[in-house]
Amino acid sequence: MIYFRHGKGKNGRTVMLAESLKTSLSQYFTAYQPEVYVFKGPTKGRYSETSMRKVLKKAVETIATEKHISLHTLRLSFATHLLENGTDIRYIQSLLGHKDIKTTLRYTKVATNQIQKIKSPLDVMFQNKKNKDDLK
Repeated sequence: MIYFRHGKGKNGRTVMLAESLKTSLSQYFTAYQPEVYVFKGPTKGRYSETSMRKVLKKAVETIATEKHISLHTLRLSFATHLLENGTDIRYIQSLLGHKDIKTTLRYTKVATNQIQKIKSPLDVMFQNKKNKDDLK
């Protein structure tokens, strides 16, 4: 878990750390031994939102995509992927630091292909009945 002291909206929140990042982050801590901020900005203090935008812009340029990607896009994608992987909306609300669930619901755009995978309860009921009839 990682605690962000001043996240979006100046609120602190705890989020999960991806297993795939633990080794790299551990190596980073060993090499740079951060004291106050994990990642220091250009002035050795915390990264400003402007600096973060510049870092993201350079990263986006290296992948040569025509898609518009912003810091907010990353936040939206995080919420959407959590929802598509079956995470309860209340957990997503907590991870994003939203007080009102309505705000979280605006963030969670579900891909149409995910909705198409959901089976109607009627289909499930009729499939179960058919399976029982086939056994007779």
